[in-house]
Amino acid sequence: MLRKGSEVVRGDREVLLDLDYGGEAQTTESYGSLHNGGFIPPRYLSATAADDDEDMAGGDDPIYIHCNTRSNQPLPQLGNYFRDGRTKIDFVLVWEVRSRRKRRGKGTSEAPSEEGGAVATEESSRSERRKAQLAQWREKFVQNLTSVGLLMEKEETANEKKTIHFLKLSAPWDVMVYYAEELCLRAPLQAQPHLDLNTSAQVLSRLCIPNVMTEAVPNRPLDYYTCAFRKSKMNRFLGCDEHETYFTNTQRHRVVYEILARTVYGRKKRAEVGVDRLINEGAYTAAFPLHEGPFQLPKFEIRPDELNQRQVLYHYWARWWRWYKYQPLDHIREYFGEKIALYFAWLGFYTAWLLPAAVVGTLVFVSGVMSMHTNAPAKEICTSGASYLMCPLCNTCKAWNMSEICTMAQLGYLFDHPGTVFFSVFMSFWAVTFLEYWKRKMATLAHHWDCMDFHEEEERPRPEFAAMAPTMEQNPVTGVKEPYFPEKTRLSRMFTGSMVIIMMLCVVMIFLVTVVMCRGIISVMMFHTGSPVLRTEAGTIANISSSIVNLGLILLMGRVYTALAEQLTKWEMHRTQTQYDNAFIFKVFIFQFVNFYSSPFYVAFFKGRFVGYPTNYGTLFGMRNEDCGPGGCLIELAEQLFIIMVGKQLINNIQEFIIPKVKAWRQKRTLAKVLGDKASREPRRWEEDYQLVECEGLFEEYLEMVLQFGFITIFVAAFPLAPLFALLNNWVEIRLDAHKFVCEYRRPVAERAQNIGVWFNILEALSHLSVIANAFLIAFTSDFLPRLLYQYKFDNDLNGYVNFTLAHAPLNYTEYPMCRYKAYRDNNGNYTLFYWELLAVRLGFIIAFEHVVFFVLRAIDWIVPDVPESLELKIKRERYLAKQALAENQEALLVSRGRGAATVTPGTSSPASDASFGNMS
Repeated sequence: MLRKGSEVVRGDREVLLDLDYGGEAQTTESYGSLHNGGFIPPRYLSATAADDDEDMAGGDDPIYIHCNTRSNQPLPQLGNYFRDGRTKIDFVLVWEVRSRRKRRGKGTSEAPSEEGGAVATEESSRSERRKAQLAQWREKFVQNLTSVGLLMEKEETANEKKTIHFLKLSAPWDVMVYYAEELCLRAPLQAQPHLDLNTSAQVLSRLCIPNVMTEAVPNRPLDYYTCAFRKSKMNRFLGCDEHETYFTNTQRHRVVYEILARTVYGRKKRAEVGVDRLINEGAYTAAFPLHEGPFQLPKFEIRPDELNQRQVLYHYWARWWRWYKYQPLDHIREYFGEKIALYFAWLGFYTAWLLPAAVVGTLVFVSGVMSMHTNAPAKEICTSGASYLMCPLCNTCKAWNMSEICTMAQLGYLFDHPGTVFFSVFMSFWAVTFLEYWKRKMATLAHHWDCMDFHEEEERPRPEFAAMAPTMEQNPVTGVKEPYFPEKTRLSRMFTGSMVIIMMLCVVMIFLVTVVMCRGIISVMMFHTGSPVLRTEAGTIANISSSIVNLGLILLMGRVYTALAEQLTKWEMHRTQTQYDNAFIFKVFIFQFVNFYSSPFYVAFFKGRFVGYPTNYGTLFGMRNEDCGPGGCLIELAEQLFIIMVGKQLINNIQEFIIPKVKAWRQKRTLAKVLGDKASREPRRWEEDYQLVECEGLFEEYLEMVLQFGFITIFVAAFPLAPLFALLNNWVEIRLDAHKFVCEYRRPVAERAQNIGVWFNILEALSHLSVIANAFLIAFTSDFLPRLLYQYKFDNDLNGYVNFTLAHAPLNYTEYPMCRYKAYRDNNGNYTLFYWELLAVRLGFIIAFEHVVFFVLRAIDWIVPDVPESLELKIKRERYLAKQALAENQEALLVSRGRGAATVTPGTSSPASDASFGNMS
C-alpha cells in the first residue's frame, strides 16, 4: 500500500545546502515505493494510500518497505541499468544488516548469571541504539538525496545471517543539466581531428623506421573544441538532443558524487555531512560507480569495436604482454578521469626518458668493467704484499696488510672512475631536461582533455571543511558566502604539526645512529672470529646486514608516519581538496625524504670524515667513528642504494600484487556466504564490483616513483646502474597498476586535474638538489679529484699514488709503530700542504660544476617553451569558437548597458546575467 508523501517545500539547492534542514519527517515510502526494485520519485507519485506500521516494525531497516522478491516480474537485464532497462546506474550505495533471527536465537540459549545477563543486556541495548542511529542517518540521507532529484532502486542479497542492501542511484536529465553548469563541465562545440601526441612515433615515422610500439585501439574517444557548459546555450552544443548519451559516464559519476559529498544526514555542528563520513561511521560499507561490464573477453567471436570500455583497457593496456605498447591515454581518461590518466601519462613519459639514461649508465658501468685492469692504484694494492701495514680498525683489532683488500679495491673502481663523473653530469642535464619537456607534454594533455582552464578557485570547499568550519565569510573570488576557518588558527595548527614532524625526524635520526652503531658492532664481531675471509669482508658484511635492517625500519616508520600525517592534515582544516592533498603530500614527503635518504647521505658525505688518527681517534658513545671500507665510501654507497632502492621496489611490487588479491578473496568469500545456494547464478554487476577492492588513490604510486627519481638523480655518481633498475621496475609498475585499476579495484570517481600537482614541484626540487649532491659527491667522496691533482703534480700514470695517500702513525703511537692509515697528514697528525691544495680544488670544482650546470639549465628553460606553438594556435581557435557560441550573451549585455545601468536595482538580476547562466527549473 502506498500513501502520499510530504510535499517538497524547498528547492533542490536550498535543501542541499541547508545542513540543519528539519522539514517534515518523511515516512518510509515518502521518497518512493520499491516494487521489485523499481523506484518512483515522490514528486511523480499520483497514488495515495495508507501504510502498515506493523510491517514496518518487522523490517531490518526502517527506511525501506518490504519488497516481494518472489514476484512474477521479469528478471532485470544485465548491464548498468535499472530494471526498466533505460535508466543508467550512476552510483551504488551498499550497507549490510545482520538478521534479527540470529539475535533472537541467542536469547533462547541457557540463561546466564544475573551479573553477566545485565552486562549482555547493556551491550545489546547499546548495539541496538547504534544500529537505530545508523538507520536514522541513512533515512535522512536518502530523503535529502530524493529532494535533490536523484532516482533510486534497491536490490537485496540475503541469507539467514546477513542482508546486503544495494541502493542504485541515477541522475535524471534536469539534475545533470543543473550541476553541469554549476560544476563547469565542458561542452563540445566542434569536432577536430585526433592528434599524435607520441614524440617517439613522430621521430620513427620521419626516419621511416617501423614502430612496434604503436597499436590501433578501437573506440577512441572523439576530440572536440569545447567551452564551459551553459544551459541557456544548450542548442549551440553538439549532441544536445541526445539526452541519454550527451553526458559521459565519468561526468555522471562526478555529478552524483558531488551530490553525495554535500548532502547532510544529521547535524551541521557535528559535521554529519557527506557519504564519506557515513562510510566512516559504518552506516554504509561502500559507495562506488560501476564498471562498464566484465573485463574478460567474451568466449565467442566479437569485433574489437563491440568491446566495452573496460574490456578495451584490459586487452590493449592492462595485460602483461602489452608492456612495449603505447598506453591508450585517451581511453584511460575517458574511463577513469583526468587525474588518473595524468598519472599514467607521467609514468609512461618518465619511463620512456629512463631508456637513454639506462643505456648510458649501463655503458658507463661496462666501461668500468673493461678498464679494471688499467687501474694503477688497485694494482699497487694487490702487489704490495706486506709493504703497507695498516693500523687497527678498532680498539681490540689487530694490524692488517693492505694487500688483503685487493678484491675490494678492484671492485671499488667500478663505482669510482672518470666515467661515473661524466654520468653524474649527464644525469644532472637529463633530470632538468626531462622536467622541461614534461611541462610541454602536460600542457598539451591539459588542453587535449579540457583541463587547461581548471584552477583551484573553481574548487568547492571540502565537505568536511564545510561541515566543521565555525563561520561563514564571503568568497573574494565568487562573492558567495562560504564556510570559513580563520587563517591564524590554521597557521597555529600547522606550526604545531611542524613540531610533530620535527619530533618524528629526530626519531629517524635516532634510528640512523642505531644502525651506525649496529654496523660497528657487526664489524668488530667479524674481526674477532679469526677467519681471514670474514676479517677481510667484515666491512661489506656489516654494511649489507645493516642496510637490510635499515630498510625494515624505513618501511615501518613510513607506515606509522603516513597515518600520523593524515590526522594532522585533517586537523589543520584546509579549504579545498587540492590544498589538503598538497599539505598531506608535503608532510609525508619531508619525512620519507629523511627516512629514505638519511643513511645514503651519511655514507656519502659524513662517513670517514671524523675518524681522526692514531692516538686521537674520534668517538661516538664510546665507539670509534666509522671509516670508509677498503674499496672506499662509493662502493658502500652503491651497496646501500641497491638494497634500499631495489629492495623497496621488490617489496612494493609484491605488496601491490598480493594484497589486492587477498582483500578481493576475503570480500568474495563474505559475499559467497551471503549468496549461499544462489552463488551458482551469474552475479550482477553491483555484486561483482562490491567484491573488488576499494581504490586507494594515487598517493602511494606517486610517492614511490618520486623517491625512485631521487635515488637515480641524487646518488647516481655512485650507482650508474640505478636508471636501469628503475626502468625495469617501471615496465612492471605500469602494467601492475593498470591491472589493479582495471581488474582489481572498484571504479574510482573521475576527478579533473590540470597537472600532477605538487609532485612536479617536488621533482624540480630533487633535480636541483641532485646537481648540488653530485657536485659534493664527486668533490669529497670520489677519488677523482685527488687522482687528478696527483697526476698534475707528480705522476701522470698514478705510480706511487697509494703510498702517497697513506700517512704514518704519530711517533707516540706505540702499539704498532709506523703503521699506516689513509689521510693527508704528517708524522705529527697535522694536515699536509697537499690536503689544503686539494681542498681548494674541491671547492673550486663545486662552484664551477654548479654554475655551469645551472646556466645550461636556465638556457634550456628559456629555449624550450612551456607551451608548444601548435598548442597556442589551438587554444586561440577554441577561444574564438567559445566566443561565437556565447555571442548572444554579449549582445544581451550590450543591450542591457544601452538601456542604462540605473534600471538594474540591487537584489535583481540583469537580462544578461539570466541569459548567461540560466536557472534549473
